[in-house]
Amino acid sequence: MSKYQKKSDGELKRTLTKLQYDVTQNAHTEPPYTNEYNRHYEKGIYVDITSGEPLFISTDKFKSGCGWPAFTKPISQDLIANYRDESHGMIRTEVRAKNSNSHLGHVFRDGPEEHGGLRYCINSAALKFIPFAEMESAGYGEYLKLFKESN
Repeated sequence: MSKYQKKSDGELKRTLTKLQYDVTQNAHTEPPYTNEYNRHYEKGIYVDITSGEPLFISTDKFKSGCGWPAFTKPISQDLIANYRDESHGMIRTEVRAKNSNSHLGHVFRDGPEEHGGLRYCINSAALKFIPFAEMESAGYGEYLKLFKESN
């Protein structure tokens, strides 16, 4: 069992904003460009807002121009589940946090080629950012090594 557990539906409704709940639990999409982490490039990790599980690292974030935070990869593929999404008249690949089953966004094959060619287009509302300087005290010290490996 993972140490990161999704909160109950009642607790999620009490602790998340309506947008965060709708995005993560009902697969909604937040508005582009005006969301919290679109233009956010501080050093740290992005965790699942429903469970606290680390999902993405700031060194894998890039400016894609899509209007949402974009990453070249998750911390580990084991954290992510991909599903075929045929909603809105398109065929896309939905990305969910595997442990919590929370909707995160979509992955596309138009990312930087030198980093694998993928663009994880993720809703800010599905994430919580933990600054590098606070990772240890917030219980994410084991992930500090990811920054040494990426330099």
